[in-house]
Amino acid sequence: MNKFVDGRTSQNASFANSIAIPILVINTPQLFGQIGLSTEGIGANPRVILTGTIALQLPLALLGITVTVVRGTSPTDPVVYSATSTFDLSVLAPQIVSFSAADFNPPVVGSEIVYTAFVSSNLLGTVRVGPENFDGILMSDSPV
Repeated sequence: MNKFVDGRTSQNASFANSIAIPILVINTPQLFGQIGLSTEGIGANPRVILTGTIALQLPLALLGITVTVVRGTSPTDPVVYSATSTFDLSVLAPQIVSFSAADFNPPVVGSEIVYTAFVSSNLLGTVRVGPENFDGILMSDSPV
């Protein structure tokens, strides 16, 4: 039987066009969400479900947007999820990238497991416009 251990949300921007954060360096991860899931009372076989959304205004050019989630705080920490979406020249409105990821049996060291979501672009002119959110739920097996 599953046991809910913890759930957290990183809500950077709640509404469309509520922020205007340019991505100023190409192919360089920019943090947009971070959560720490408490491991207090965790049982065997921990697993984490992660979801998120980020909206971006894109330049009028062929463009690749990469979302990466790591277990930790740095882009060089273990990657849990990574996906690239390519958008073409006809895209004028802000684009929404949503994702769902899982981390089965992550190492439990200390009182929490930290996850960080990054976004990068392969072209200048990309602007984070909102909404932006990053959520996680930690579950484990119940003690017998």
